[in-house]
Amino acid sequence: MKLATALLAGALAAASFAGVAAQALPACPVIVSHGGYPTGANPWDRDQLRAPNNFKAVDTLIAQGSGGFEADVQLTKVAVGADGTVSGKAVMWHNTSTHGLDGVKKNITDIYWSSGSDKLEGRTLQWGPYKGEGVYSLRQWLDHVAAKGAYAELEIKPETKVFLIDGSAAVKAKAWSEITDPVRERYRNQAITVYSHDADIAAALKSRVAAGTFPPVLGGGPSWPDTVKWEEPPPSWSGNAASWQANLATAPDRVATSWTADYKRWLAGRCS
Repeated sequence: MKLATALLAGALAAASFAGVAAQALPACPVIVSHGGYPTGANPWDRDQLRAPNNFKAVDTLIAQGSGGFEADVQLTKVAVGADGTVSGKAVMWHNTSTHGLDGVKKNITDIYWSSGSDKLEGRTLQWGPYKGEGVYSLRQWLDHVAAKGAYAELEIKPETKVFLIDGSAAVKAKAWSEITDPVRERYRNQAITVYSHDADIAAALKSRVAAGTFPPVLGGGPSWPDTVKWEEPPPSWSGNAASWQANLATAPDRVATSWTADYKRWLAGRCS
C-alpha cells in the first residue's frame, strides 16, 4: 500500500511539473510567410518568384505551417476611356514589371488587366517553385486566403503612387476603390492589415482611415525577426536562431519569416 501511494504521489508530482513547464512556455505565434527576395545588385536576376501572391504559394506555405501571408498589391493601368469609364485592377504581384511572366515585358502600371495584347490576366510564372501559376486580383487572393482561415497583411507597393497620389481625380477615385472596396467588404470577417513603405501612400492611408473612407485596418502587422539576408539559393536559417529566440521571448502574436518550414520546426518545444 505504501509503495502504491508513493508511486501515485510521484505520478501526480510529475504531471504537476509537466503542467507548470507547459504553462511556462510562450504561446506559439501565427507564422506569417514572406516569399524571400534576393538582396544586393540586380536582385531580379536571381528572384525565384517566391512571394505568396498566388494560390499555389499560399497552399504550399500553409502545408509548411503558415497561418498568414505578407503579400503585395499592385495596380494595373488606371485610365479614363473615351466613353468616360475608368479601368484598372488591384492585383497581387511583387515586381515593378512582368519580369518572370510570359509575354512581352512591361511595367504593371502600363498594361491593362483584361484588355490589350499585353494584358496581365492569363499570364503565368515562368520559373521558380510556383511555375505555371497566374496573377490574381486582390479580391480573388483575399477570398482564397480567407478560405484557408489565414491572416492577410497587404503591402501597397510604391509603384501604385502614380495612380493613388499623382493621378487625376477620376483616376485616384478608381485606384483607391480597387484597394478599398475588397478590404471593406471583408475586414469584419477576415483578419486583414494594410500598410505601405511609401511615405505618401502611408500618409494617405492614415488620413483616409481618419476620414472614414478606408477601413481601420492599418498597423498591427507581424514582427519580423529574420536577420539573415535572403539569397538564391536560400541561405541556412540557422543564422536567425538568436533573433528568433529573442523575439519569441516577447510573446508575439504573429511572426513574419521567409523560412516558414524551418521556423515551424524550430518552434517545436519552444512554445505551446
